[in-house]
Amino acid sequence: QVQLVESGGGLVQAGDSLRLSCAASGRTFSTYDMGWFRQAPGKERDLVGTIRWKDSSTYYADSVKGRFAISRDNAKDTVYLQMNSLKPEDTAVYYCAAKPWSSGSWLQKADYRYWGQGTQVTVSS
Repeated sequence: QVQLVESGGGLVQAGDSLRLSCAASGRTFSTYDMGWFRQAPGKERDLVGTIRWKDSSTYYADSVKGRFAISRDNAKDTVYLQMNSLKPEDTAVYYCAAKPWSSGSWLQKADYRYWGQGTQVTVSS
């Protein structure tokens, strides 16, 4: 079992930056692929980006590529989402999620086994 707690959300203006954190506890964090997802009101929960366990390679959705960056600190059992040049359309609840590295696809929402409670990000124009 892995417990995930997100923090760092808030209300910002367009063009600002925020850094979200996701602290993990439980099983060995370092062997899990980690993902960030977001869900806007009335919409599906979508993948924002992911970071793999084995080589820390990353993937980003086209909508955030070049603006967002994911990193992880295995010593602190924490994954981060640095969000720059925020836009009103980035407004959503942001969730971190974890999946064992050996199972499923790091790009598939359904393969993520553990989820945090989410943190609200609101970007005003």
